[in-house]
Parts: sequence; C-alpha cells; structure tokens
Amino acid sequence: MTQDQLAPPAVADPGRGFLAEVVARAGTAARLELCIQCGVCGGSCPSADEMDQTPRTLFAMIRAGMREHVLRSTTPWLCVSCYRCTVRCPQGVQVTDVMYALKAMAVAQHTYLNATAADFSRAFVWNVETFGRSFEAGLSARHYLRHYLTRLPAVAPMGIGMLRSRRLRLLPPRRIRGIADLRRILVCAKALEAAA
Repeated sequence: MTQDQLAPPAVADPGRGFLAEVVARAGTAARLELCIQCGVCGGSCPSADEMDQTPRTLFAMIRAGMREHVLRSTTPWLCVSCYRCTVRCPQGVQVTDVMYALKAMAVAQHTYLNATAADFSRAFVWNVETFGRSFEAGLSARHYLRHYLTRLPAVAPMGIGMLRSRRLRLLPPRRIRGIADLRRILVCAKALEAAA
C-alpha cells in the first residue's frame, strides 16, 4: 500500500459551516470565532443556573456543528441582555449579539423546543411596533393567559400592588411621537435581517 492509501480521507470540519452561518447572522463584529473557552461569560451571567448550556458550551457546540442542539437550547432565550458577559469577555466577543442571532435562527427554522419564550418575544415586538414602547400590563397578561394560566392567581397580588403604586399602567400607553419613523426603521431592520 502506498502512503496515500493509508492516509485517512480528508473530511471537512463539520462545524465550520454552522459557525460561519452564526457569524454571518450575528455579524463579524460579534467576534464569536475568537472565543477562547475561558468561561467568563457563564460565570458573569445572572441566569446561567437556569440555562441548559453555558454560553461557553454553546459556542463549543457551534464550532462542533451541533446545529440542532444549539438551536433547541434554552440558553439564548434565558439571556437577559444585561451585557455582563460582553463587558467581561477578554476577547471582546459580543455574546449578547450571538444570543440574539441564535434566537432569530431558531425562530426562522422553528427549532425551539418550547414556544413560551418565542411567543413572549413576538408579543414584546408587537407592543413596540404598535406603541413605540413596551406595555407591561398587556404583555404580562397576554403571556400569563397563554402560557401560565394556573400561575395567574399567585402573581395577581403583585400586579395589583404595582397598579396601586403606579408602577404598572392598566391602559395601553399613548403611541410615541414619530411612530411612523420608528416603523420605517423597523421595516429596514427586518429587511436587513432577512437578507443576512
């Protein structure tokens, strides 16, 4: 046998395609490919204990080409966008941007396991598109009625207390001035996202 016959067949890195797709979606400024697996992101995250994977593990899974596992993970949906991970990352990886990209990919490909977070996200976006700002009472009511009906009696006293102290409005807010401009910006943002 010749040396060429003994050599294992060349196999493309299975994760490169998925990594490239995530980087394209998040943007090269997200610097995902620079992750050194130090774990600072997970150690900085206030909701890491609730996630099924730490951001570091999720990034390793992206590199390994584990598309289905990554897009079914709860990690992006539990990201609270506090940017602690991003600020503390020694490589400047924009972790939160990557999480947004993964959420968008999961929604586009319908790969999330539980629709609760995706529904909440859509309801929040609807509020912003409609009023130009969030409407917490409407968002919470819609979310609890759809997903947590049995929990509603337990949170009702807190909601009533927030209404009494004027921390929560019962009626929808007035639309912001310039709502038409905001809607044009959102249409352009959606077009850019669709093109990515």
